[in-house]
Amino acid sequence: MRSGKKQFVLAVCAVVLLDLAAPCWAGKSSVTIEAPATAQKGSEIIVKINVVHDGNSVAHYTQWVSLKVNGKEIERWEYGAFKRPESDKFTKEVKITGNEPMEIVAEASCNLHGSAGPAKAKVEIK
Repeated sequence: MRSGKKQFVLAVCAVVLLDLAAPCWAGKSSVTIEAPATAQKGSEIIVKINVVHDGNSVAHYTQWVSLKVNGKEIERWEYGAFKRPESDKFTKEVKITGNEPMEIVAEASCNLHGSAGPAKAKVEIK
């Protein structure tokens, strides 16, 4: 094999090994919620779900993110090996109309390590 081809093959192997090794230093997917503490009845609020998962790769990534309001799932984002989140830290925004007090629960899960647990927020309606 020519020297250039050997270097190319070695470089590809190194990239693949680093990609597969990412789970060694990455952990569970976690979320935080940004939402107002109060809202006027009938008003629209913006809820931000901040997701963190270090080491997204083909073999190891945030598999899903879920958003529930008062126990009902209102949004779910699914990811896969070739449709991964845009980065290790990303935000999803959802507009919700507040007609009653809300308990907001968000959670994300890594395909290998699972979830760091749900995050919760409450919005009181005036």
